[in-house]
Parts: sequence; structure tokens; C-alpha cells
Amino acid sequence: LFTVIKCRAAVAWEPNKPLVMEEIEVAPPGAHEIRIKVVATGLCHTDLYHLFESKKKEGFPAVLGHEGAGIVESVGPGVTKFKPGDKVIPLFISQCGECKFCRNPKTNLCEKGWSNERYDVMSDDMSSFTCKGKTILQFMGTSTFSEYTVVNEIAVAKIHDSAPLDKVCLLGCGISTGYGAAVNTAKVEPGSTCAVFGLGAVGLAAVMGCKAAGASRIIAVDINSDKFEKAKVFGATDFVNPTELSKPVSQVLAEMTNGGVDFALECVGNVGVMRSALESCTKGWGVSVLVGWTDMYDFSARPIQLITGRTWKGSLFGGFKSKDGVPKLVDEYMAQKLKLDDFITHTMPLHQINDAIELMKHGKCIRTILNVCPE
Repeated sequence: LFTVIKCRAAVAWEPNKPLVMEEIEVAPPGAHEIRIKVVATGLCHTDLYHLFESKKKEGFPAVLGHEGAGIVESVGPGVTKFKPGDKVIPLFISQCGECKFCRNPKTNLCEKGWSNERYDVMSDDMSSFTCKGKTILQFMGTSTFSEYTVVNEIAVAKIHDSAPLDKVCLLGCGISTGYGAAVNTAKVEPGSTCAVFGLGAVGLAAVMGCKAAGASRIIAVDINSDKFEKAKVFGATDFVNPTELSKPVSQVLAEMTNGGVDFALECVGNVGVMRSALESCTKGWGVSVLVGWTDMYDFSARPIQLITGRTWKGSLFGGFKSKDGVPKLVDEYMAQKLKLDDFITHTMPLHQINDAIELMKHGKCIRTILNVCPE
């Protein structure tokens, strides 16, 4: 019944090098595992971070990709809630439902997934992939740059049968992350003033979240002014390009808002920008949220910033408990309460992955959708 599948995947053999299309072997699903045919995947900056920035040798060779959607091909022993043919989104944050984090409504962390021990290399040491006799790591437990992948059922969301996979794949990371950072983590309030730093997909989704929460003013901040037209689509009201200012952006935002914004979201993953975002908040009640992923440098700020009443917090996957949250977000998209199509600027087949990487490196795209397998 269960056989090894040979399929195409984009393999990252080592850091700082282009991905290589290879034939890999994908093991059958083990107990509580699901083998998924990947239909579509986005490319997220965190994939680039692993490849070009953190460059941890122990995290290679790997198949990257963590923003995908597909169809269940087969299920392992003990899997009862999924069946072949189900539409699913693999999740880089698991939700076992049993650990102390899953049982606590204050967080969306889970003790059971790859991330519990191995944030530095961003993968579990167990893998279902081999290529040329070598084990290939599954980046973030998902590895969506492969025609097939195997994921534990605690890290798979079953979604609406008629959901378009080449759109809802974006809910596997970027859009949920930015949107939730605004509505769940910052808890943006109606009538408030917000600033969003960084207008990639995550930042634009944060803008969308601020708007959905009823913010009256949303200031979009980016060093690339080409991004401002797109930000308008999602609800931004003002635009600031820090490279065109003669003084610090936090000072300019304070002048624009009579003392600082109520909420500031950092969607870049740059510790200098994190400080700017905090300092752009009003004293007394300003809240700044770290959304951009990085784990390479310390951040810093003066204690007086917090002593005078600002709050500094972080958000992972928008604070959504993954298996619960993603199907609901898919339903919101289906009900036209959430934009996804507007994030997609390019579409290409998986084998053009290196072109997609170049587009993102140079800020020429918001999201590129890679078509992996036909449905």
C-alpha cells in the first residue's frame, strides 16, 4: 500500500548557493503522519533568511518552503481526521492540543514541533526526504518546494474543499503573520493611529489587519517608495520613506501624530528598525510589535521608553493557534473578508524558483506563487 515516492524538489545543498532541482525520495507517512501533494507555494523572506543570512551549515542540505497548500495523498497509521483527497495547508507551527502552550489561550506556541529545540537550524533532525543517498532536512517541518512532503498531523490544517490552493497557500505564513500581528498581538483599536514598518507581504498584511480593526490612520514606512501604491490598496493613509528624511523617522512620525502612534508594527526583521518602531510609539500607552523574523543580533532601547508606558512585544504566526486559525482565515477569504489575490505579483513553475528568489532579493515582487503539481 505505502510506497516511496520519487518526485522533483528544489534542494538547498548549501548556504548562499542557488537551489537545484533534483529527484528526491519521499518516504511513506509514518504513524500520525500525512503525505501531501503540494499544489502551490509562496516564497517567503524567511526562506531567504535561512539561505543567505543565518547560513547555519547544520541546517543544510534542506528543502525550503513553508507557505504551501496541497492535497492529502496518503495518511499513516492512527490518522483519523484526514483522508486522501482532502485539501490542506501544512503548518510550521504545530498544535498538538495537549501541551501546556496549546492548553493556554494566551499563546499559539506548541511544544511538540520541530521548533521546540531547533530554532537555530530551523528543522527537525528527522526527515522523510533523501537524495543521492543523503538525508535532506525538512525546513520548518514543511518543505513545500517539493512535489510531495510528509508532515505530522499536528501540523496540518484541513481547509474548505473549494478553496483555491494557489491563493490560500499564502495563509501558511506571510498573510496570517502580518494580519494577526495587528488584530491578535497588537490588538489595534478602532480610531487608533498605526505605523507599519516594511511593506513586504507581511507588512501589507499588517496594514490590512490595522484597517480591519478600524484604525483611522495607517502610516506605511518603507525605503522603497514603489511599495506605497500597493499599501494604499490595503488601507494605508500616509507614507514615509526614511531615506528621504533629514531627521529620524520616529521624530517625523511623532510630529505627524501629535506625539507618536498608538501601535507600531516592525515587519522587516531588522533590529535597528525595531528600535525606530518602538520610539515611534506614543508614551503612556503605545504598543510596538516585532513581527519580522531574525535571531542574529541583540536589539536595544533606552529603559525610559518602557518606563514611560510603552509596551514592546513579539508575534509569531500572528498569534493564531495554527490548526484552529488557518481554516477560519480560509473561510474569511472565501467570504471576501480578507484579501489574498492583491499580494500576488508573479506566478511561475517550481523549477523557476531561483528567478523567484532574485525577484524577492531585489524587492521586485510582493509574493510569487510557484505552481508545484497540477491539482
